[in-house]
Amino acid sequence: MTLLPGRTTPMQGPRRKLLATLNATPPAIPYLGPAANLTGPRCLEVFVPDGLFLSLGLLSLVENVLVVTAIAKNRNLHSPMYFLICCLAVSDLLVSASNVLETAVMLLLEAGALPARAAAVQQLGTVIDVLTCGSMVSSLCFLGAIAVDRYISIFYALRYHSIVTLPRLWRAIAAIWVASVACSTVFIAYYDHMAVPLCLVGFFVAMLALMAVLYAHMLARACQQARSIARLHKRQHPTHQGFGLKGAATFTILLGVSLLCWGPFFLHLALIALCPQHPTCGCIFKNFDLFLALVICNAIVDPLIYAFRSQELRKTLQEVLLCSW
Repeated sequence: MTLLPGRTTPMQGPRRKLLATLNATPPAIPYLGPAANLTGPRCLEVFVPDGLFLSLGLLSLVENVLVVTAIAKNRNLHSPMYFLICCLAVSDLLVSASNVLETAVMLLLEAGALPARAAAVQQLGTVIDVLTCGSMVSSLCFLGAIAVDRYISIFYALRYHSIVTLPRLWRAIAAIWVASVACSTVFIAYYDHMAVPLCLVGFFVAMLALMAVLYAHMLARACQQARSIARLHKRQHPTHQGFGLKGAATFTILLGVSLLCWGPFFLHLALIALCPQHPTCGCIFKNFDLFLALVICNAIVDPLIYAFRSQELRKTLQEVLLCSW
């Protein structure tokens, strides 16, 4: 059984639970699923074709594979910050790969190209659920870890290399991966408990709050330094205003993208726990495919924000692409 309720029933659109493709009749809606009959307000449902899911997933796969390849190839990029960016790329890659795999298997089953063995498909569906949930948790964890790394590099610059050592970094990375797999396994095993979506929503809110506090503090520190430099050069207003606007724009992009791409998905989970049978909430449940597509879009945008802005990484990427030709 899947944690992703928008995909558990044919009434939700084409992206159904894998096992549902073997049944001639609609499967029973589990506890975490939305209401079957919506007699309340008229619902606006955004249809997301399977082809779009595949295209977004494949684009994300290519981007994140290039990031991992470039960081692995260039020894100048073997630093804590880039190792965290590499782990974020791996997490995003797994998010996209799990959705591409599920979509491809579903299409093959519906076309009759794969043998419809219920037990095998159910096991595959469980593996995909664990992979999807675990990669989402690890992706958010590494976004928070990158924020912490940048915070230490700014506020503890002289002690950075003694604080963020490679052994500590490897232990932190291993802990994130182990915790992500363990949490996703538990969440999928106990998907029908209300605590599961609430825990995931609480985790997302906590991680978003951590990033907001750290980046806001970094922005305030940068603006304070800009004011000090401006006073020394007797041109306080223009310098501070320009730098402040640039810093505020970066801050807005970092948090705005995370909130826009992840927020609807976790709002969906929160409403599953709070109002699973309410007609208005049912309208929101109908757009789960759109929310999942936004999560995949986040996996596409992350390399643009955290990786491709590096000149060294772009140079390595050009070398990788030229060698591939």
